[in-house]
Formats: sequence, structure tokens, C-alpha cells
Amino acid sequence: MYESFFGLKSKPFQLNPDPAFYYSSKQHRRAQAYLEYGMHQNEGFIVITGEVGAGKTTIVRGLLESLDPEKVVAAQLVSTQLDADDTLRLVGAAFGLRTKDVAKSDVLMSLEAFLISMATKGKRCLLVVDEAQNLTARAVEELRMLSNFQYGNQALLQSFLIGQPEFRQILQSPHMMQFRQRVIAACHIGPLDVTETQGYIQHRLKLAGATEQSPAISAEAYEAIFKASSGIPRRINSVCDRLLLFGFLSNQKSFDAHDVDEVAREIFEETVGSTGQTMASSPLLEQLDHVAAGQPRIAPPYAQAPHELVAMLNAEHVAERLARLERSLQQLEHINSATLALLQKVFESGEQIK
Repeated sequence: MYESFFGLKSKPFQLNPDPAFYYSSKQHRRAQAYLEYGMHQNEGFIVITGEVGAGKTTIVRGLLESLDPEKVVAAQLVSTQLDADDTLRLVGAAFGLRTKDVAKSDVLMSLEAFLISMATKGKRCLLVVDEAQNLTARAVEELRMLSNFQYGNQALLQSFLIGQPEFRQILQSPHMMQFRQRVIAACHIGPLDVTETQGYIQHRLKLAGATEQSPAISAEAYEAIFKASSGIPRRINSVCDRLLLFGFLSNQKSFDAHDVDEVAREIFEETVGSTGQTMASSPLLEQLDHVAAGQPRIAPPYAQAPHELVAMLNAEHVAERLARLERSLQQLEHINSATLALLQKVFESGEQIK
């Protein structure tokens, strides 16, 4: 909607991972180096962890797209809370094997035969498991057993495990010792700092065709975006995408910290509803209704910016839900009291009839 207004050729802040917009921060370069190191080792496990939206999937997709299909056969799966046998079947299916209604022993033999056949053709097999924090302990052990497959002195399968921070804690448990011995490298991707946040935004805008004049973002606005997003790339995308929409509806191409605070406040309120304002009644969406109806844009009302904004979303969300739960319990108590009083009257009426 706002691309032509800012002279952009594409949408710069889409939420879905896109390797074309990959930004090489210090931590992302480190994670990429670990993945490349793992590819050269051709054995064991590489573990990459990071917060939701930190860019883990983007790095992995970029790596997979750079692989030569004549030399590497890569399979990718997103793990869920499945049993070990189901995980094994998913691995086989990811490599194109038939696993439905097949006994576990046959799945293992088929998978080993496939891996050997690829090795004899000079191809390597790589398994990428996303959302690894959802793996059960038995599923992790099943993956470790698959790493035992060998053809001569060559390991037949290498695995990359990509997960959220809690996966690091899972791996530290005592029963994961054997698995940890197979991990040849592990890396955690943290949030961007203020400077990297600015570089990230400018990088994506440039790739989308932006100029230095449009959109123009002040230094204070960059800092406000960092505070509102905590330096998490996906949150940065969410704030910036809304900021550009805000500019389009307000007919402005330059932004300061106050604009960012206004946008972050609306995201906060639409998600949490802490002030009683619903998404349908937000000022920004009201402007969208005006544009859709062919009416002139309206000036956005400015309000006091929230202190923690989007960064406090989880904590505020919990507080709001607890408040709603307390109100529900009070209502339930009132209903129970009224019901008890009614039953008592019915009982007393019955006694009088007798």
C-alpha cells in the first residue's frame, strides 16, 4: 500500500524470512561461520539458538540455497512434540522415503540404504531440524543414533539443530551427555544493538529501493525503534512496517522518536488491549477506513508514549490476562451465590407446601 508513496520497489519489512534481505550483523556472521564450519566437518551436530525472530531461519535458508544439489542432499523439517518413532518417520519422509505404515526397523534400514547410496554417488546428506526445542528427549536420542550411520570412515548424516534459547537448557540436562559429545559447534544469536538496528533498517530500505530522503528517519527515531523492539529483527520489521504505513496515512515521509512512540503504543494496545482500546478502534486503522472509502486522510492523535512499549508486551499480556481471570472468578462467585440463594428459596417453598 505504501510502497509507491515512498518510491519503493518492494516491501522492505515483511515478517516472513527472506534470504534476499539478509543483514550480516556480527552475531549473524558468527552463526553463519559455525554452519559453514559444520559443513566442512561433515559429521556430528551444529546447534544454533536464538530468540523468536532473531534471524535463525533466514541464515539456514541462505545456506541451503547456496548448496550445490549435485553434492549435497538437504532435508528440512520443523519438529513438534512427537514421539521418537514419529520423528524417525519424519526424517525418512524429508529425504523422500516411504514411511507410512512401515515398521520402524524397515524405516531405519531404508534410511541407511538411502544414505549409503548417496555416499557412493559422492553426495553428502544434511538434515536441518527447525524448532528443535520441541524435540522430546527420546527424539533427540533417536537423532543421535542416526549419527552413528557410517560408510567406511565417513559419517552418512550430518544434522543442524535450530531452536529457541530453552533448547540450550535442554541440552545441559545430565541425560544429554552423549548427545553433547556429538555437538561439534554451538552458537547463540542475541539481539542487535542500537547501531546494528539502524544498519539493519537502512540495509532493508536500500534493498527495497529507498533513497536517503525518503523515508527520512532521525537518529532519535532509530533509538526509539531499538527500545520498542529490543533489537529483535522480527520486532523491528513489525514496528518499521507500521511506521511506514503511519507515514503514508499521515502524508509524511520523515519520522522522529515521537512518531515511533505513537506507532509502538498502537501496536502495544492492539495486541494487549490494556487501555480498553480494541484493534478495530485504533486511530491508524480508522485512517485506513478513510483511505478505503476515498476520504481524505486524518491527522493522527498523539498521546503519551508507553515506557516499555512492545518490549514489555509479554509481561503486560500476562498481567492483563490475570486481571481478566480475576474478573471472571468474581463473576463466577456471584453466579454461584445467586444460584445458591435461589435453591434455598425453592427448598423453603417445598417445606412450606408440605
